[in-house]
Amino acid sequence: MKQGIHPDYHEVVFMDTATGKKFLAGSTATSKDTTDYEGKTYPLIRVEVTSDSHPFYTGKQKFTQADGAVDRFNKKYGFADKGAKKDEESK
Repeated sequence: MKQGIHPDYHEVVFMDTATGKKFLAGSTATSKDTTDYEGKTYPLIRVEVTSDSHPFYTGKQKFTQADGAVDRFNKKYGFADKGAKKDEESK
């Protein structure tokens, strides 16, 4: 490896601004802010979303069919929604 061309890799504390949870990771990111984490002082990087607050990882995400792929499949192969059939029959 060439000397002097690589960024400084060090331990940094990342903090989720939504939940306040902190975790330690290696990074080349730097910050003037510092925090104490497990008895040592580390640079602090604030992030808006981590696995602690993201809806996918917390189980709060709602899955929706935005493109209607399931509906197109059902129409193409003749599978109709049971509720739709009842509405058509009542007309």
